[in-house]
Amino acid sequence: MVKLETSMGDIVIELNEEKAPQSAANFLSYVNSGHYDGTIFHRVIDGFMIQGGGMTPDMTEKATQAAIQNEADNGLTNDPYTVAMARTMDPHSATAQFFINVKKNDFLNHTGKNPQGWRYAVFGKVVKGHGVVNKIKAAATGRAGMHDDVPKQPVVIEKAIEVASAE
Repeated sequence: MVKLETSMGDIVIELNEEKAPQSAANFLSYVNSGHYDGTIFHRVIDGFMIQGGGMTPDMTEKATQAAIQNEADNGLTNDPYTVAMARTMDPHSATAQFFINVKKNDFLNHTGKNPQGWRYAVFGKVVKGHGVVNKIKAAATGRAGMHDDVPKQPVVIEKAIEVASAE
């Protein structure tokens, strides 16, 4: 489990190391290296998802490790409060950025091993802090540089730590 200590409260995520071993290990690697500390939720769309893990409050993108293989074919679905890997148009381009679904996003689920079908790999779920996720999704957003849906008041992941339980 991972606790995200954010400027709006704590979120505890349970990783699914059985069904998404590479994504979970990748996420833990970023957590344990301190990569997420001081990053923000830089893309917030109420009724869709909240995305973070890659930008500092001034919208500078942090350097990442190598991309990982997409595990979206693991049977996990993009349901409310699940956590999935963000990526570019390349299905196998996920690095540090992740998102928390705030509703059932079936259109993000794996449909086939082709560029259109890979979609987005779920690797965990929020087990504590649903109210915090709901506060973040309701944040007022605007444009920052070339980015839309950026919270006007930065929502900072102050610290991300591996924890033994949701307490």
